[in-house]
Amino acid sequence: MSAASPSQVTRGVALMIAAIFLFTAMDATAKGLIARYPAPQVIWVRFFGQFVLVLLILRHHLGPVLRTRFPVLHFWRSASQFGATTFFFLSLPHVGLAEATAIADINPVLITLGAALFLGERLGPRRIAGVVVALIGALIVIRPGAGVFSWWSVLPLLCALSYATSALLTRKIGAQESVWASMVYAALFGTIVAGAALPFVWSPVAAEDLWRFGLIACLGTGAQLCIIRSFSITEASIVAPFAYLGIVFAAFWGVVLYDQWPDQWTVVGALVIVAAGLYVWHRETKGARAAGADVDRP
Repeated sequence: MSAASPSQVTRGVALMIAAIFLFTAMDATAKGLIARYPAPQVIWVRFFGQFVLVLLILRHHLGPVLRTRFPVLHFWRSASQFGATTFFFLSLPHVGLAEATAIADINPVLITLGAALFLGERLGPRRIAGVVVALIGALIVIRPGAGVFSWWSVLPLLCALSYATSALLTRKIGAQESVWASMVYAALFGTIVAGAALPFVWSPVAAEDLWRFGLIACLGTGAQLCIIRSFSITEASIVAPFAYLGIVFAAFWGVVLYDQWPDQWTVVGALVIVAAGLYVWHRETKGARAAGADVDRP
């Protein structure tokens, strides 16, 4: 794979940050709904809503989008994305939003290592340093042994594994296919699988909750668009550390929506995470500019 230009790095990072912000907003909304409705019902709405929105956007262009050269990769990418959403949503009634996000945010380590092992991306000292420092920030937040971990904490860990798999497959398909192909297949897979449970768990939706279900669909669709595009234009190991910002955003939503204030260690860990992400972005854009200058020099 060719190296990303400075502008591509910046766009990829911006798209990743936007995706994480939208994902955490979706998770925060889902936390409130799962307290009142069965998790499979909330999961189904998230994917069915995305499917409807994509159909409305594509309209007469659906046929060409569905023609793919990577049907197997799309299947596994869709399955892993569905697994990430399902495992995380199932953890929300039992694990705090910020804590679940912190545990799930082990995924940048998995993405960075996986990109080096399976995609042939460089695993240089800057990227390793960014991931390790951000991981230290995440550990400051969750403080292993301080009561955060339980059997329910396995679910965010499985979410991290599923998310990393989805990210690597997204990067593998990359710019070779339209972003809409991944959107359609993932939405269709989630709609069918989650829909199979609906006859057994469906609960009538209160009128005042309809907008929340619609919001989950919109946030999830927007987040998927941003993250697929981010991994398509920028190497996975560059943008992966910025996923740690999910801890910061989750803490924000916890305060705004549930009056759950982060303690001092969460704030310290969040600052470490932000610093690590900014370091990776700065070094990668600087390195890309230097590489471009070498190429242009006669």
